[in-house]
Amino acid sequence: MDINNLIHMANRIGEFYQSYSDTAEAHEGIANHIAKFWEPRMRKGIMAELDGARAVSFMPLVMEALKLNRERLTPAVV
Repeated sequence: MDINNLIHMANRIGEFYQSYSDTAEAHEGIANHIAKFWEPRMRKGIMAELDGARAVSFMPLVMEALKLNRERLTPAVV
């Protein structure tokens, strides 16, 4: 997985939800999209970057959505 591409994709989702006046609804929409459409490897990669050096690449709205939904977006370890 190319992490730069994942960050770009997450930010594109964030761009869509940025127009929402309700920030909580925007956070939920971003998290729902990632949970529903991204496979576990993609979610694992993006969640690993939340505290990494590339975290500054996330839109603030996306960063907040990922942090608020960290538990549900992090794939279970088997």
